[in-house]
Amino acid sequence: MIKILIFDFGDVFINLDKVGAMQNALNLFQLKEFSPEMIACNEAYEQGQISSEAFITFYKNEFPNLSEPEILDAWNYILKDFPTHRLAFLKQLASDKKYQLILLSNTNALHIKWIQERVAFYDDFKSQFDQFYLSHEIQLRKPNHSIYQFVLDQNNLNPKTCLFIDDTEENIHAASQLGIHTWHINPETDDIVNLFNVKKDLF
Repeated sequence: MIKILIFDFGDVFINLDKVGAMQNALNLFQLKEFSPEMIACNEAYEQGQISSEAFITFYKNEFPNLSEPEILDAWNYILKDFPTHRLAFLKQLASDKKYQLILLSNTNALHIKWIQERVAFYDDFKSQFDQFYLSHEIQLRKPNHSIYQFVLDQNNLNPKTCLFIDDTEENIHAASQLGIHTWHINPETDDIVNLFNVKKDLF
């Protein structure tokens, strides 16, 4: 029986434009693909291994013709709207108190700052969870097994009682290897508010 719901953030609650953001950045940087150094910098930043200042400095050094606002706009381009019906769904879950609610997101300080400034109900959203884990704060990142084990150990959880919802296949695969139930949500066709219809076999 499922007792714990573990949610990703992007494309589960807040909408993302991953394809558009990638193309926008490549156009801005006049590249065909990200360099290994850029990918390593992005991942280090997501894992809290470098500061926002160091992250921005890296890109300013790599692309001296670009301004800091241009770099920030490109980085935050991926973030879109947060439909309020998903907040209502989450608040109903929290008030029912049937499940322990955990958020587990790969993110970074600049994205969270952008969301805090533009999503008026961010604090209300955050307060609905029993635990709220952001990769840059816990210095662990999906799909590494260590981040899932961290959540299990910190909360003394049996993976068989957990359902993890994420839009990225490799994150889902890694969680399932630890015995956690999963839902690979498709943001094009699925909505988190339909959780109990889609995964009714688990409830």
